[in-house]
Amino acid sequence: MDTSLHDVSVPDSGPRPAHPGIALTVIAACQLMVVLDATIVNIALPHIQTALGFSTSDLTWVINAYALTFGGMLLLGGRAGDLLGRRRMFITGILLFTLASLLGGFAQEPWQLLAARALQGVGGAIASPTSLALVATTFPEGPERNRAFGVFAGVSAGGGALGLLAGGMLTDWLDWRWVLFVNVPIGLFIAFLAPRYINESERHPGRFDVTGAVASTAGMAALVYGFIRAAKDGWSDDVTLCSFGAAVVLLIVFVAVERRSAQPITPLRMFADRNRSGTYVMMLSLAAAMFGMFFFIVLFVQNVLHYSPIKAGLAFLPVTVAIITGAGLSTQLLPRLGPKPFMVTGTVFTAIGMSWLTLIDPDSSYLGGLLGPMVLFGFGMGLNFVTLTLTAVSGVADRESGAASGLLNTTQQVGGALGLSILTTVFGTASRNEGTKQAAKFLADGTPQQKAAFARTHTLPAPWSDAVLAHGIGVSFIAAVALVALAVVTAVFVIQVRRSDLEALSGKAGAAVPGA
Repeated sequence: MDTSLHDVSVPDSGPRPAHPGIALTVIAACQLMVVLDATIVNIALPHIQTALGFSTSDLTWVINAYALTFGGMLLLGGRAGDLLGRRRMFITGILLFTLASLLGGFAQEPWQLLAARALQGVGGAIASPTSLALVATTFPEGPERNRAFGVFAGVSAGGGALGLLAGGMLTDWLDWRWVLFVNVPIGLFIAFLAPRYINESERHPGRFDVTGAVASTAGMAALVYGFIRAAKDGWSDDVTLCSFGAAVVLLIVFVAVERRSAQPITPLRMFADRNRSGTYVMMLSLAAAMFGMFFFIVLFVQNVLHYSPIKAGLAFLPVTVAIITGAGLSTQLLPRLGPKPFMVTGTVFTAIGMSWLTLIDPDSSYLGGLLGPMVLFGFGMGLNFVTLTLTAVSGVADRESGAASGLLNTTQQVGGALGLSILTTVFGTASRNEGTKQAAKFLADGTPQQKAAFARTHTLPAPWSDAVLAHGIGVSFIAAVALVALAVVTAVFVIQVRRSDLEALSGKAGAAVPGA
């Protein structure tokens, strides 16, 4: 769910390509594939769970494996384009993403799919930031570049909605594996056309901060694993404790490396400004709630409401429309009102929507129980996406604006993975407790045939299983409300950016792209 362009700095454009329309199509197709992949897999999650035998807590890794490597390696991927050539790294990222998609589609065991998803994230982290930079190096400054940015922005905003529909159709008509296989012909086609229609960029001297990127990614992965492990085995489990310990050590190493590095992957000085730090906190907490909402509502509509994958994809379209509407409204009114009103209003709308979703139960219908809060949630998120991106680059030198906005997107991905793991921990505890209650009710009220099946499978049938799932989701959403509340407090008491602070960024408004 891409919400921002990864590099809003505008490098000098190179020679104009002979076929700029084809060049833009190739670049936009790459961005579409990466953005689409964030949602196309979500709709297939219940089918992946059944086919490969994932538990609900382990299923979160299908999302988190991609988000962690994508977010963790994003700044390194952009740096690689600067040092080694953007077209070269663009093609490398596409081929890596394509290979990972092929391997994931053939996965027979959970670990095989998770490894492929992690590799997809690395490929996306290389291809996505270079694709935006290629727009700036391919098209001359002025109307032509602005139109190209507009196309890129539209693809980024609409990719999420297309992913929901495509994921539903592929899963319903073919098989869940095709949500991964579909990337293969697209990726190969992009890799074939790129060297023929896109100019290579100038290579710049510099060094890679591989140690920082690996330490931060591994540290966050250990932290996320600790929460997910705790959901199944408890907080006193030895592996859980070791995972949290490793996370602390790795993240301390990351901070130490960044402080000493001459060219750090994450410039720590970016956090010195209270407005910028506030935007990172807000994006982290909002993304945490958003990832959790999508994950659990997908399970609810397919497992409790028994929606087909296509119908589940359509069920999320109003959320996408609400996000795009909110983003468009904030873009139009931002020069007149400044960013803070949108941050406060957006987070409050999101908090109301999330609070409403905590009332979910087995009898909740789509129209009566889900649609209203989901639209409120999406509209609030849309009000914040553009605003957060522009605030993140406010007051930053042009040469560092890419790092500032890239760090915001990294925060989104990492925050989403961390938030989903926290919500899964809450879900696991709540569903275990509710499962004990529902098992007692089942043994009292179930038919002999149902009890015989339960003795073989140890799985509660509906409606008792529906009650367990709905209760776990409702309680986990209480944790999501707390995360959104952190964003509300930050917007009200930390953010102090004024309308005048954003005047210098008027030319970069197109660099903030809402996503779904």
